[in-house]
Amino acid sequence: MPNKNKLFETLHTDYFGMVNQMCLGFMKGNTDLANDLTQESFINTWRALEKFRGASSYKTWIYRITVNTCLKYIRDNKLKDQTSIDAYMQLPDDSGNAEQKHQELYHAIGQLGEVDRLIIMMVLDELEYNEIAEVVGINEGNLRVKIHRIKKSLKKILENE
Repeated sequence: MPNKNKLFETLHTDYFGMVNQMCLGFMKGNTDLANDLTQESFINTWRALEKFRGASSYKTWIYRITVNTCLKYIRDNKLKDQTSIDAYMQLPDDSGNAEQKHQELYHAIGQLGEVDRLIIMMVLDELEYNEIAEVVGINEGNLRVKIHRIKKSLKKILENE
């Protein structure tokens, strides 16, 4: 693959924010772990780049790599009930309230199951429903029902905190 470096740089530039956001959701707001897993996801992307067949978009493909990377980390480290200290920290400056709400959302997302976290992070990233359905492996109708239930669960979690 003669343009592997250039292609990887483009993918990294285009999808870094998306991958980092997804990792942040899976790691329940822990920015250090999210950054590590973002890097690991791109290492895995680099390694798999020559195997990309074009059956889906690069975006969907990288999402799948990221999800697999995060799920492997969770399985290997049994992080299911661990919460990040970052989720409870407040910044002392003016952005503290916005940052606090942001952290509360990630903490609430962290209380969801693995698949629900994946789905809601893709919704927050404004992925099209057909792309989300492809990544998760369900049809769009089932996805819409799941998203509705996830939003209700998040609302309940956030109201009870």
